[in-house]
Amino acid sequence: MGAYLLRRLLLVVPTLLGIIIINFGVVQFAPGGPVEQMIAELRGQGQTLGRITGEGGGEVRTRNAAEARGTAGGGQGPVGSYRGAQGLDPAIIAEIERSFGFDKPASTRFFEMLSGYLRFDFGRSLFRDRPVVDLIFEKMPVSISLGLWSTLIIYLVSIPLGIRKAVQDGSRFDVATSGVVLVGYAIPGFLFAILLVVFFAGGSFFQWFPLRGLSSPGADTLPFAQRALDYAWHMVLPTLTLVIGGFAGLTMLTKNAFLDEIGKQYTVTARAKGAAENRILYGHIFRNAMLLIIAGFPAAFIGILFTGALLTEIVFSLDGLGLLGFESAIRRDYPVMFATLYIFTLLGLVMQIVGDFTYTLVDPRIDFEARR
Repeated sequence: MGAYLLRRLLLVVPTLLGIIIINFGVVQFAPGGPVEQMIAELRGQGQTLGRITGEGGGEVRTRNAAEARGTAGGGQGPVGSYRGAQGLDPAIIAEIERSFGFDKPASTRFFEMLSGYLRFDFGRSLFRDRPVVDLIFEKMPVSISLGLWSTLIIYLVSIPLGIRKAVQDGSRFDVATSGVVLVGYAIPGFLFAILLVVFFAGGSFFQWFPLRGLSSPGADTLPFAQRALDYAWHMVLPTLTLVIGGFAGLTMLTKNAFLDEIGKQYTVTARAKGAAENRILYGHIFRNAMLLIIAGFPAAFIGILFTGALLTEIVFSLDGLGLLGFESAIRRDYPVMFATLYIFTLLGLVMQIVGDFTYTLVDPRIDFEARR
């Protein structure tokens, strides 16, 4: 198992590098980059540019957009590729490019980015003027809270429910719970979140739960027990939103996995030998049926943590990693975009290895070293 894990860890490097290269290349051809957005703000709003902090921490002197207008052909100088630059002073355009780092060739910027990523130095946000690492650590508690509690509750509900549905296959309980599961699966998560807000967060009926954030104003001064209750109070609706959309698939997967094992020959043999049903179910069937389910836990957690929570964060005004990545993509904040992509991809690849390792924990008979 050790040699297999080492090979998988070594494969992470070229896989991660290939993903970064592809995304970096795609971004180079995407229109509406940060330089173009800044030029559009200068031309369209006519407001003060303010500070534009570069890599070295220097800043461009404050200018008014009206003073930044030169001749009609000014955009054909340093940045002829930016059509929106026409009518602006070429010196201002060049300074914007320099402050954003776009005065260097794409290859130079790529290798500088890789060099920083090896040290987990992701640079500074182009529009927030803060280190990217600080932004990620600031948003991470929200996303981890949503992902962790939602995944745990989904597994704690789905596995027992799926086992009971398999044991009582075709009964009234199975049919009734299947209807509830399918309805929960059919309702989009964001729509269910809006319904919860309307009914329970002061929309039109009750105001039992807060609408935004993970804590109430002044919660830091409360005793630990009250802070924990306040945190749980804020987490009820966002967590319930993710649980409703996630437990349906896992419940049916658990049921089908157990039904498949119940019909196999070793189960018939165990019954013929007079083994008790609970011993057959939890001593023989459980280990085999749970392989796929337990091994998928890391991937399920990562999926909820980084993708499923985006709309939930927007509806409940939770400033997490999903919302940070979405806003960065809209604004073309490349340092934040690539940093979140790098971290998400790295965690996803590592969690795949953890998933393989959990196979051997659930069933020690599995040996990845023996595979040809």
